[in-house]
Amino acid sequence: MKIVYMGTSDFAVPSLRALHDSHHEVVAVVSQPDRPKGRGRKLTSPPVKQTAIEYGYSTLQPESVQSEEFHRQITDLIPDLFIVVAFGQLLPQSLLNIPKQGAINVHASLLPRYRGSAPIQWAIIHGEKETGVTTMMMDKGMDTGNILLMEKTSIDPNENAAELHNRLSKIGAKTLIRTLDALQSGTLEPTVQDHDKATNAPMLKKKDGEIDWSLPAHRIQCLIRGVTPWPGAYTFGDGMRLKIFQTNVLVRDITVPPGTIIECFPGELRVATGEGALAIQEIQGASGKKLPIDDFLCGCRLPDGTCLG
Repeated sequence: MKIVYMGTSDFAVPSLRALHDSHHEVVAVVSQPDRPKGRGRKLTSPPVKQTAIEYGYSTLQPESVQSEEFHRQITDLIPDLFIVVAFGQLLPQSLLNIPKQGAINVHASLLPRYRGSAPIQWAIIHGEKETGVTTMMMDKGMDTGNILLMEKTSIDPNENAAELHNRLSKIGAKTLIRTLDALQSGTLEPTVQDHDKATNAPMLKKKDGEIDWSLPAHRIQCLIRGVTPWPGAYTFGDGMRLKIFQTNVLVRDITVPPGTIIECFPGELRVATGEGALAIQEIQGASGKKLPIDDFLCGCRLPDGTCLG
């Protein structure tokens, strides 16, 4: 099949690599425009474009997929199929009508749960034990198309969003190739989503990382895992903004207000929550360096009774 591949972020790279190794023909790769990045604000190509250049594919980077020029460019390619993975723009129906066999999307959740741009993060934040990857036929809605194939995987209790992202990107690549093989053999049986069971996974904002210490310890730990590496879990204490990366849940009776440091000595920092306590293992303070808690406490003393938040 003649395929136009649309993707932007790291999540979409394994699928492009798997497609390159298949017998299908990629006639073009579409990605978001280059953007300034880092302290020097250097113009940087997205990961999918970098991979496309590595393979010698023709690349397109429209500011908007709604433009007439982009529609003409895609129409001229006479594609059989679109494959869309973490692209970042919603495709209008006029664009979806161009390929002969429609458009397939690879989505990092078990649809119809967690529709939207941050399914990996919200699944962890909500304490899900299982997630996966779904391939679907695209329509003009946000992740509302008919389901093609689904691959499930357990979420490790200590896994953060970055780690799960990397695992799901590889699962997504394998599921995509299985989907294409089934499409060509005529064995795909699309299933209509149960829209009544749909949940949303909107884009995260920086404020979503602020810790509410009145929540139970296990829910705070899920938040920390879910927002790592971005936007990062944070709180405030002793005039500092503290970013927290790893914790252990402690089951114990709490008699002090949530957010209160209940034990602080070399190698140990425990914070009261609405239910139980959290032992902070990895933290970042004013130095800007992520440190194990014992190294952090050597240079920054947080006395018992200090209230975070």
